[in-house]
Amino acid sequence: MTNPVRIEPVRVGLVGVGIIAGTHLAVLAERPDVQLEFTVDPRPVAPVEFRGRRPPHYGDLPRALDEHRPDLVVLATPSQTHAELTELTLLRSTARVLVEKPLVHDRAALAALRDLDGKVDVCGRVFTAHHFAFSPEVDWAAELLAAHPDWGPVTTITSAFYDPYVLRGADAFASYVSSWTDSGVNQLSMLTRFVELTGLTSARQTDGGASAWCTVGFRSRGEIGSARLRSSWLTGSSSKESSLVLGRSGVEVWIDHTAMTGFAARKGELLASFGNDGRTERKVAHYRPLYANLLSDRPDPVLGFDTAATITEIHHTVLPEQ
Repeated sequence: MTNPVRIEPVRVGLVGVGIIAGTHLAVLAERPDVQLEFTVDPRPVAPVEFRGRRPPHYGDLPRALDEHRPDLVVLATPSQTHAELTELTLLRSTARVLVEKPLVHDRAALAALRDLDGKVDVCGRVFTAHHFAFSPEVDWAAELLAAHPDWGPVTTITSAFYDPYVLRGADAFASYVSSWTDSGVNQLSMLTRFVELTGLTSARQTDGGASAWCTVGFRSRGEIGSARLRSSWLTGSSSKESSLVLGRSGVEVWIDHTAMTGFAARKGELLASFGNDGRTERKVAHYRPLYANLLSDRPDPVLGFDTAATITEIHHTVLPEQ
């Protein structure tokens, strides 16, 4: 009789113990194949408990990497720190890196990471937490369109993301910079589940950066289309919705990201619908399938470096003055 093969847990290091780290910890704690090796945060923070124990905590990442051999390092830190911490992890460990979106804060930082390719396997080890792409309603809509090639290409997309950050005043700009900086990455990554993004075609930020109106070109089944993206903090509550129009067939797919629901219709006919019982907190509903995908044998390209690079280039395109 042969002994069963022992599968070692994935050793995870968590860098940044802020608000979003709570979601990462909640989802990781559900997975029996994961072990939290250490946490890192330069600020004085309360010890993190993970399944009844407190993993070692460090004030800086180099010391943590010197004392541990993680398989995965999760960077849940401010975006301006992502490039430096990603490079440090790549050069001082063999771990894969999951970076909170956005991957980097500008094109120069993206170029610096690209320059590392050859020294380390950037494309094989760097992943970005494009969590909106894994939301249940997005997954449903992507599978629905894949199952109906007869509906033809997506021709027009309209997406509106509203957040009540105006209530936070200057703190919102300090944390999220602008509505386009914060919501644009979520909108663009979500769109990659449906179409191939080609570039920013117009961009206008208003209200001191609290609102934005941008258009992005894409290809769908060989045809060219356009996405209209609205984001704003000037609202009292969160509201996020997207509509995909397949002009040849007259089909429209409507997805509500806040309620995680959706439906498809053509004229007066309901073609399909998707519901949600509301029992799972929204971000947990995003990160649970994200981690399942990341820790699988073949992570979805939406998590990969090439997708993050495309999104970064579009997100930070500077258009000429009109």
